[in-house]
Amino acid sequence: MNDQTKSLDEVHESVDLTKKKTTIKRILGFFGPAYLISVGYMDPGNWATDLAGGSQFGYALLWVLLMSNVMALLLQSLCTRLGIVRGKDLAQCNREIYPKGVNYCLYAMAEIAIAACDLAEVLGMAIGLKLLFGLDLIYGVSISFLDTFLLLYLQKLGMRKMEIFIIGLITLIGMCFLTEMFIVKPDFTEVMTGFMPSIPNDAALYISIGIIGATVMPHNLYLHSALVQTRKIKRNETSIRKALTYNFFDSAIALNLAFLVNAAILILAATVFHKNGMNDVADLEDAYYLLGETLGTEWASKLFAIALILAGQSSTVTGTLAGQIVMEGYLHLRINPMLRRIITRLLAIVPAVLVILIAGEEKVGQLLIFSQVILSLQLAFAVIPLIHFVSDQSRMGIFAIKPILKFFSWSIAIIIAVLNIALVYDEFKSLINTYNTLWLTIILLLLSIGMFILLAITVIYPMLTHKQNKTKSSIHSTTLNIHQLEYEPLPFKKIVVALDFSTSDYKVLKYAKQLAQSNTQLILVHVVESAQVKYTGEETNDSESKTDLERLTRYADFFQSIHYHAIIELAYNNRIQTIAGICEKHHADLLIVGSHGHKGVKDFVYGETINKLRHHVNIPVFIAQ
Repeated sequence: MNDQTKSLDEVHESVDLTKKKTTIKRILGFFGPAYLISVGYMDPGNWATDLAGGSQFGYALLWVLLMSNVMALLLQSLCTRLGIVRGKDLAQCNREIYPKGVNYCLYAMAEIAIAACDLAEVLGMAIGLKLLFGLDLIYGVSISFLDTFLLLYLQKLGMRKMEIFIIGLITLIGMCFLTEMFIVKPDFTEVMTGFMPSIPNDAALYISIGIIGATVMPHNLYLHSALVQTRKIKRNETSIRKALTYNFFDSAIALNLAFLVNAAILILAATVFHKNGMNDVADLEDAYYLLGETLGTEWASKLFAIALILAGQSSTVTGTLAGQIVMEGYLHLRINPMLRRIITRLLAIVPAVLVILIAGEEKVGQLLIFSQVILSLQLAFAVIPLIHFVSDQSRMGIFAIKPILKFFSWSIAIIIAVLNIALVYDEFKSLINTYNTLWLTIILLLLSIGMFILLAITVIYPMLTHKQNKTKSSIHSTTLNIHQLEYEPLPFKKIVVALDFSTSDYKVLKYAKQLAQSNTQLILVHVVESAQVKYTGEETNDSESKTDLERLTRYADFFQSIHYHAIIELAYNNRIQTIAGICEKHHADLLIVGSHGHKGVKDFVYGETINKLRHHVNIPVFIAQ
């Protein structure tokens, strides 16, 4: 791990499990990452398939939910194995092995999948707000943009607090559906018959494919391999084996909770709708209204809407983290978290707004289903490389998966690939029949061929070569020869000293004195920002300007008296551009500024200089605190 970028660098190994005194605390310290993953398995995109399956076929497809949960548990355990043993996430491993062009394609597909997932969460939350408060979908979609700031706040609090927040939301969702179960009172003897494998007809097969596609999320595979690295463990065989075991239990508990939520939705639809002859309920809004009418209590509907909002809100947190992982892993590009969140959310909001404005709110349900098809389209491209990496004994050593686990993993990959190819084929066929245009047929045909070729490469390429890509997995530039430093000249020839005539000036002048040498020129700068100066925008002869000039001159005289060369620059208005201009004018080597001693709201009230100023100069900035 010496030469690589740390996955989710700001929280990497932030939970130190090497210093826990008791066994219980150490074990509990591993629990958390899987809960962030589990929300992707109960997001609003899953609800439509669960509702359709329950309303059309009763309890018959419960076994499909259970099977997809077992598949998800196996795949997520492979992700934790990759992250813990290799210390790399799935995107970083892909970059090492696959050619550059293939990686760009995989990156693009991962970003599209994340945007599709975010789209489902935006729509789910907007629908929930509409059902609960009567808010138009267009406004609900707009409000969903605000959770950008929620995620950034949670990240500042730390990984453990973010995990607790998500666990709290999952608990509330579970309580909503537990209450629903008490209201509908299903016959659990009948419910158990749903775990006997059966596919009543072709429509059931289609919905089964949709359930699997909506359950196993591709972005969760990237995310889980990174989240397990937030735990700091000892790098010996015993500690790694314990970490793998505890993370498996973490995944098993979290994903089984997600299974219970999805099963509750399907059971709810089967008990309330299927038994009452309503066999075509798949729309979230229809389910909301029919629940209240059928059960005779508005609480059934309200709990459904509350759970929908909570599911959308909890799932959106993980989408941004996954986006950060794939961008840094594939492109070695790290951007501001706020910008990353805004981009992700806009990619979801813009399509939603366009569909609502152009096609109307009645098309939102189709858009929700389409988002799940996009997720299905990408899934095999994440699963297949994952299995390759955890099977590679040359890199995983004794922790490479055994033949029996490899068999089941490849079986799941084949099932997922075949079922999702069938689902995508049906969707493309439906689009061609609906619009019947030559250009659409050509586009979909080319897209299908391209994806088939890419799928073949992801399967075959790692088998043909075990040679690691020479490109280092580092987001940073090439390591410099540090021994060159001994030949670099040390003294600063010109130092700009920015003064604001506050209590911080003492420290600024103290450091200026320490850093300057006999041949160093000190340029003492103060920017006058009196009311008159702000009004005229130029030099005035007001009392503040005169007083500032006298004080600046006094500082310069002091330095001259102790044999330092000092000059003064009294400037007017616009402190950022002015100080930057003075640095350029004098060809300064260093800028010294004082810390303003406030942050947050006070930055907005009093103004903030340092962060803006350092982007306007191309020399080192020394902050005296």
